[in-house]
Amino acid sequence: MLSWAVIFLIVAIVAAIFGFAGIAGTAAWIAKVLFVIFLILFVVSLFVGRRPTV
Repeated sequence: MLSWAVIFLIVAIVAAIFGFAGIAGTAAWIAKVLFVIFLILFVVSLFVGRRPTV
């Protein structure tokens, strides 16, 4: 998921360089959403994956 966020960030940067503001804004928004989802899943996996074995 982090790789998709990076891909959308690169698309946003390239679109902004060429002057496509609408595409750049949308791609940047998608990149932010994917990054937040990645962070949430990462934190959840840290807590869930640390169960002690009995």
